[in-house]
Amino acid sequence: MPNIKSAAKRMRQTVTCTEINKSKKSRIVTAHRSLTTAIHDGDKPKAQEALNSFASALDKGAKSGVIKSNKADRSKSRAHKAVAGMEG
Repeated sequence: MPNIKSAAKRMRQTVTCTEINKSKKSRIVTAHRSLTTAIHDGDKPKAQEALNSFASALDKGAKSGVIKSNKADRSKSRAHKAVAGMEG
């Protein structure tokens, strides 16, 4: 238990921020999973829609610092290549 008020406040803030970050990371993982499923099924329109959702989640995660911007850019690039390489 902290002895200083500011340390106690930081502990409270950490709990809140951890929950927010976990939620944002979960959104990214879910969007990636739906994109992967759409690509695997071969459904190009659904994959394009999932790609837009995935890119948006990555951008929001990078903007808030949950993930690094280079990782977001790299993931988006790979996802775009995967969707572009689909037939249909």
